[in-house]
Amino acid sequence: MPLAKALELAQEYDLDLVEVAATARPPVCKLMDYGKFKYESAMKAREARKNQAHTVIKEMKLRPKIDPHDYDTKKGHVVRFLKQGDKVKITIMFRGREQSRPELGFRLLQRLADDVQDLGFVESSPKQDGRNMIMVLGPHKKKTEAMAEARAIADARKAERQGRTPGSDAAEESVETPDVVEAVEAEDAVEPAEAQDAAAETEAPEAAAPVEQPAEASQGA
Repeated sequence: MPLAKALELAQEYDLDLVEVAATARPPVCKLMDYGKFKYESAMKAREARKNQAHTVIKEMKLRPKIDPHDYDTKKGHVVRFLKQGDKVKITIMFRGREQSRPELGFRLLQRLADDVQDLGFVESSPKQDGRNMIMVLGPHKKKTEAMAEARAIADARKAERQGRTPGSDAAEESVETPDVVEAVEAEDAVEPAEAQDAAAETEAPEAAAPVEQPAEASQGA
């Protein structure tokens, strides 16, 4: 189709003539609403970034003679990382004479792997790296699945929070309603009494004022 004819059609239908394949011979063009096309492309890119998962490796450092309470705390962090779909690098740090007892670090790593086996697996077996011993744990869930579950939980909590607010307001209104009704009834009960008093005042005849005798008439008598 000639370029002039294509431009005429674009003007007729109030659309844009967009070149979609510049390297083709002849070039390929398309009639479209270019503003709408750019908006839809931006929304698709945004949705793709939202669902995109970046693999993150978290690190947790322990000592061979770690205190039981500290071990539980660090294990809780490892559990949280695995639930989020992240890999965890466990590092056992040896100092001084502890370097002659690598079996302590190996047993600690095996214990941690057994404690979190429901959430993750040993991706890289324990190995000595200078003064440290390293092991990598991988999650059973993919990052995208963990993100979807976290998003669903957040949406459910938000919906529950929004659902409670109207109910609590309705309960407060139902508690306050009887007091309002009683107050209105009391006002209605007072009004008839006031109306009766006003009617009695209008119906009562006014007392006649005494007539004074003229002073001259009384003296003549």
